[in-house]
Amino acid sequence: MNDMTAMNPNPLVQYLNKPAKDFTRDDLVRYCEDYNIEMVNFRYVGWDGRLKTLNFIINNKAHLEEILTNGERVDGSSLFAFVEAGSSDLYVVPRYKTAFLNPFNEIPTLDILCSYFDKNGNPLESAPEYILKKAHQSFREVTGMTFEAMGELEYYVIFPKDPLFQAADQRSYHESTPFTKGEQLRSEAMEAIAQAGGLIKYGHSEVGNFSLEDTDYEQNELEFLPTNVEDAADQLLVAKWILRTLAQEYGVNISFAPKITVGKAGSGLHVHTRLMKDGTNQMVKDGQLSDTAKKAIAGYLDLAPSLTAFGNINPTSYFRLVPHQEAPTNICWGDRNRSVLVRVPLGWSLNKDLITQINPHEKPFQGDLTERQTVEFRCPDGSADIYLLMAGLTVAARHGFEMKDPLEYAKKTYVDVNIFDEEHKDKLAELDQLPSSCFESSAKLEKQKYIYTKYGVFPEGLLNWITEYLKSFNDQHLREEIGDNEEEILKLVQRFFHCG
Repeated sequence: MNDMTAMNPNPLVQYLNKPAKDFTRDDLVRYCEDYNIEMVNFRYVGWDGRLKTLNFIINNKAHLEEILTNGERVDGSSLFAFVEAGSSDLYVVPRYKTAFLNPFNEIPTLDILCSYFDKNGNPLESAPEYILKKAHQSFREVTGMTFEAMGELEYYVIFPKDPLFQAADQRSYHESTPFTKGEQLRSEAMEAIAQAGGLIKYGHSEVGNFSLEDTDYEQNELEFLPTNVEDAADQLLVAKWILRTLAQEYGVNISFAPKITVGKAGSGLHVHTRLMKDGTNQMVKDGQLSDTAKKAIAGYLDLAPSLTAFGNINPTSYFRLVPHQEAPTNICWGDRNRSVLVRVPLGWSLNKDLITQINPHEKPFQGDLTERQTVEFRCPDGSADIYLLMAGLTVAARHGFEMKDPLEYAKKTYVDVNIFDEEHKDKLAELDQLPSSCFESSAKLEKQKYIYTKYGVFPEGLLNWITEYLKSFNDQHLREEIGDNEEEILKLVQRFFHCG
């Protein structure tokens, strides 16, 4: 084995002794033969954001080769509301690099993510996965760089109340057993996600924990490592499927919903991004945040109102995005400040060797720690259409390089104070606000639509459909109408409990 595959948790990578991006059809056939794989599952995403499944029993080698070569037909109108029934036949064709061993089936099964093609054999223009691919291609052509992303996936585990070792309400950040109950589930999920090709950075319990009558709610988070934006989206989708399926085996419930109840931490889907060129991170120059990074930030902020149309797509999203909370409402950015929309997290730009200070026998680290610097977009949540959100962020980063004065805009929207303090109310008044409802988000998307359709990335028809879908919630006054009525909020939460 080479250094890149020796400790890789994906059994296909280990056996084939090559990175997943280099998998071929013959590789997958060989793995199936040698490990007695009996089934293949095609997986693809519908409009509800969930992975769908098409099961195949392998009849013989020729049958397996045919499946892996030609894909299969599906009914697009049953998967996407914007696909008309009269032209709904679509092909789903496997992307070999996404293949992984199913961690749940008793029958040995290989799962593969697929792409959609239309009746003419062309990529389906409105398929979210293809829109992301087009967004990244246009970003590369305009900037000469590649776009990388990683998600922070927050979720609640819900289970019968345990009277033993109760953690303090809303004080569960990085809590350990026995005061946290979801650690074993989280650890098993991390292992399964890694074996399925997900690049996991770490997992931990989050701030949110509380009890309602006979039920405990415990918030957790998984954070990934930066990778090609298309792969980052795939990993998040597989991770959500694994977490939910494992939760069912545990006999507990899991929700990625943006808001669970009044006065408790909501769950976000923060996305870290970085721009790369020739394998080098472009976010830092001479130990400081680069102009390149600031241009991308300007793009994120300028398109932030309409990005909510992909990242905050049900009414409960806007019960999380309220003033004076960690979830942002003001369109601004800053360093390490968790109330801003775009945060520059603590990095390693000091390039100071910390490990030898407490391990003096170690040799000093040799390398560039600034490669780890990212910037974080903080308003999306678990309702997001992950492919369209990642595509929208990629478009926004590209837009930052095409704006008239991106660096001036970045300078104007930077904050290094607590903007909610009375003494800084003038600065707060200068900042634009995120939408406060799906209805308002739809209007922002309509206004900025031309930026997304540029270079043919987002089809206009799809954006029009999303606009009407968001309008249909008619929720422009919902927050005021419901207020802090816990019973009504819980009804709303229940409606969108398994969003995304």
